[in-house]
Amino acid sequence: MRVDLRAPSIYVPLLLLLLAIVAPLALPNPFFRSVLIEAAIFALLGVGWNLLGGYAGQLSLGHAAYFGVGAYTSTLLLVYQGIATVYGMWVGGLMAMLVSIPIGLASFRLRGPYFAIASIATAETMRLLALKFRDFTFGALGTTIPLTPNAPLNWLFSEKLGLYYTTVALVLAAVASTAWIERHKLGYYLVAVGQDEDAAEAIGIRSPWVKQQANFVSAFFSALAGTMYVQYTYFIQPDSVFGLPISVEAVLVSIVGGVGTLWGPVIGALLLQPIAAVTQAQLGSTFAGAQLVVYALILMVVILAKPSGLVGVLGPVYWRVLSALPGAEIDRRRRVEQAKEVTSASPA
Repeated sequence: MRVDLRAPSIYVPLLLLLLAIVAPLALPNPFFRSVLIEAAIFALLGVGWNLLGGYAGQLSLGHAAYFGVGAYTSTLLLVYQGIATVYGMWVGGLMAMLVSIPIGLASFRLRGPYFAIASIATAETMRLLALKFRDFTFGALGTTIPLTPNAPLNWLFSEKLGLYYTTVALVLAAVASTAWIERHKLGYYLVAVGQDEDAAEAIGIRSPWVKQQANFVSAFFSALAGTMYVQYTYFIQPDSVFGLPISVEAVLVSIVGGVGTLWGPVIGALLLQPIAAVTQAQLGSTFAGAQLVVYALILMVVILAKPSGLVGVLGPVYWRVLSALPGAEIDRRRRVEQAKEVTSASPA
């Protein structure tokens, strides 16, 4: 996909990139920097989930399976073989893609709540396996990663800024991949399957294969998020990476930000993670689980007032500003032409 730096639609990504670079420098407090790292990690997970759960309309509540596979693969390679995380994370992504094949074969014929239940079962199965093979995975006790001062190849830095900027780069890569898919044939097929799977199949779209392609990419980026999470916490244990809260977090950031939208998960993570961290810090000692109550309230407000999420609120403003910028009409025509080229191609 060729990027036209003169097109108005490039302004928002550039602005978000600038904010991502400046934010930790403007907030030197270690607490706020930790919040930004968590937001970046769950934004990466949310972008991965959104491709399958948002565009394809498959409500997966089991993405912790991929998150945990990536986390365990990179960690065990580091602990047992001494393989640097910078290499192990890609192995973890590939392992998650391999795991997604039997999961897809078993569950993509299911729809609605049946698929959601099946996805929960896959993550729970992975958690139980990690507990069962404790001689290899360290079981319920878990393990810490080898702490080496300032080891960039293991994403260990003297300051957390290095981990933050690395995670932000992965988020941008995930968003760019989603944008590429969104503007090509697979993206249109995913939206068609998500809107009406029967109608999509009636015009020749092979929905299981289309969903599996999305699942490959989704699993890969979810696994990378798992690796970054372990490098952030310095600890891994089955419940911490395969637990249902991880899957729910991926769903929440996408729904609150705007499910099925390019920047929705990123915006959702930037809202939810700071709120959760501040709530936990202020009320956690007297009211355990206070952040969960806040999450529930935010989710109810979004679903009842604006089901399209924050993107639905900010989108109209964005497009009004965009349409007033020089070159907006040329950019719009280019997008229409790209859509016509893709829709004229033969079905998958």
